Amino acid sequence: MKQWIDDHLRSKAATEKDYQEEWGAHRYLIRGKMFAMHGGDKDGKEILTLKLKPEHSEELRELYAGTVVPGYYMNKAHWSSIYLANEFSDDLLKKLIDESHALILGGFSKKMQREILEGK
Repeated sequence: MKQWIDDHLRSKAATEKDYQEEWGAHRYLIRGKMFAMHGGDKDGKEILTLKLKPEHSEELRELYAGTVVPGYYMNKAHWSSIYLANEFSDDLLKKLIDESHALILGGFSKKMQREILEGK
């Protein structure tokens, strides 16, 4: 993975990173809730899997067929995997990472969101 991708993922509020040996993948989490996973598919091709709104995932899969696919080993409606070796805009990837982080953050109570954003 390009270093800027890891840097951007880790720059998001309260992000924790761990490695899941059995998955062969790094996870990016907020208080134990995953918003991104970096690993490979069954052929070892590098993918970044992000949680996105289902309607946005469908749109991206149509626009970037073969590059954005249903989430690998994840809920296909809520997760999409992006093949990092394929042509894909760095700016769009940053926006999708931001969207994924915001979706998970939004699942916490308002009080917890404030605490996370304040670094508590």
